[in-house]
Amino acid sequence: MSTDFPRLFEPGYIASIRLKNRIIKAPQHTGLANPDGSITGRLLRYYKEVAQGGCAMIVVEYAYVDNDASKASPSQLGISRMDHMTGLSLLADIIKANGAVAAIQISHAGRQRFILEQPKAASDVPWPEITAQGCPIPQPMTVEEIRGVVKAFGQAAKRAQTVGFDLVEIHACHGYLISNFLSPYSNKRTDEYGGDFENRIRILLEIIAAVKAEVGPDYPVVCRLSGTDYEPDGYPLEETVELCRRLEALGVAAIHMSGGIHHTTIHEVSPMGMPLAYNVYAAEAAKKVVRIPVVASGSINLPALAESILEEGRGDFISLGRPLWADPQWPLKAKRGRPEDIRPCIRCNDGCLARGDHIANTVRCTVNVALCREEEFEITPAMRPMRVAVVGGGPAGMEAARVAALKGHEVTLHEKRELGGALIEASIPEFKAPDLKPLVAYLKTQVAKTGVKVVAKEATVDDLAGGAFDAVIVATGATALGLEDIPGISDPKVATAAQVLHGEAVLGDRVAVIGGGIVGTEVGLVVAETGRHVTFIEMLDEFMCNITFDERQVYELRFKDLNVSVNTGQKLVEVTATGVRTVDRNGAESEFPADSVVLAAGFRPNRELIEALAAHPQIKVAEVGDCVRPRKIYDAIHDGHLAAKLLDADI
Repeated sequence: MSTDFPRLFEPGYIASIRLKNRIIKAPQHTGLANPDGSITGRLLRYYKEVAQGGCAMIVVEYAYVDNDASKASPSQLGISRMDHMTGLSLLADIIKANGAVAAIQISHAGRQRFILEQPKAASDVPWPEITAQGCPIPQPMTVEEIRGVVKAFGQAAKRAQTVGFDLVEIHACHGYLISNFLSPYSNKRTDEYGGDFENRIRILLEIIAAVKAEVGPDYPVVCRLSGTDYEPDGYPLEETVELCRRLEALGVAAIHMSGGIHHTTIHEVSPMGMPLAYNVYAAEAAKKVVRIPVVASGSINLPALAESILEEGRGDFISLGRPLWADPQWPLKAKRGRPEDIRPCIRCNDGCLARGDHIANTVRCTVNVALCREEEFEITPAMRPMRVAVVGGGPAGMEAARVAALKGHEVTLHEKRELGGALIEASIPEFKAPDLKPLVAYLKTQVAKTGVKVVAKEATVDDLAGGAFDAVIVATGATALGLEDIPGISDPKVATAAQVLHGEAVLGDRVAVIGGGIVGTEVGLVVAETGRHVTFIEMLDEFMCNITFDERQVYELRFKDLNVSVNTGQKLVEVTATGVRTVDRNGAESEFPADSVVLAAGFRPNRELIEALAAHPQIKVAEVGDCVRPRKIYDAIHDGHLAAKLLDADI
């Protein structure tokens, strides 16, 4: 047992099922099933790796229960037919053979059908974002259809039991069918399945009864709930707590507590800017009224946080979703006293959400390039060990150095300032620090542990081309645009975003931020949260451009009630004695008063070294990260990883 996290690695029970520790893999759609819902070899390999990582129980991603309207996503796992059972039995076996308890979540899409086919739900209340993509308005289910779905859940649970899963979990949260019925926001029915609390919970109670009738009284049934859906007229935590009482009375073995729905995604899959352990309060509330185990989940990123939740009695088990995508060996590393080696989830929601896994792609991860691609990105010894220079110690450079060293290359990393690159500034805002600082610490630790030689100076062509290196990976990043041609730009009241973040700028009460992209939005928020008035000047027609849907929700929430004005379609043409002067595309001028001006208008790639190395064709050169073009952390880490992997490839 780990002395660092004794509660986390204490055995526990769900009904009669013994779990070797308190860590549960949460169900998450991977997109690895066949189009007909059957198992693929890649899906088996993925769950084998997770099981080998040391969690006590794996709850396999949601599986649809019927062939009518319960399928939600492309390549979603199915449990609706007997011909799904052969593959599911292999899946249950491979999980158990690698040391974990095997569970599966069974589900109906309700109004959240990402395959853009006719949804069936409690009522005809759409999710506007997906309706805009072409998904039809939900069709209210008839009572006969409801009874058919209740029966389908029971039959699906029996299939799960038959093929060898140790328990089954009912998906009653996150905006899918059952939660459509639970919430007054999405349930406008006037029959026995709508209206008051008793009617809205009726379908779930009937499903539990149908499942128990099929699997018998001794087979464990778990229910996953959202503490609240976070809709203004949705269901409150008080109703969920009462529902937990009812479920315990029906013989449910455990409550798996989450929160939110896809429409309120920042409360469900909380991104940077939202508190850690976001929905644990709901698990804590449920624990006060039930005797069955309660599983706490939601933005629990590192072992110390998980341990504290258990120690404080806020949950009986810890459910990890994205952290096990970031590092499937999270449990083993924690148990073996190596928490510094855990590759941390940074809650960027980029690879796993923003890049379209529900619509077209298998799931991806910003920090774990090998997620669901374990064979393709296995780090194997290089056929030709090389002397490798990596220039730049940001995320692209550190990942490249780490992977190159693991492959057996002799690696020297040049960085003229401290390791971290753009992550140094990105991790300064208090709303990003809890996520990004662990990533910087992890990458620094891995660079040190893999034996990379770090040289604290800027690398020159002479350093690289003098015969000391066989290959160079250039990760020199990008430089903020200085807008040197703008009259008045050298005025003392003008500062860069980096200077503001480092506390090197003296700001007045009125601050104009030039740029409304990611950096401009973030530095403007930092300034506005000090009580200053912030005026955003953005030359494009959109504020917060290139910012994902969930990031936008976070910033809008944080900007609420702050003293902020946004001006789009405005190009800076002069910094004046009293503020800034702009012009729109029609040539109309405007003036905005400001005591200070902050430049956050974008970046240009640093390509000088790349161009200089072109004169030395005997050196193999790869360019990665923002020096290619300014992008996101995902691109930097994936670039660096792939460049190091391909160093000795003859291509």
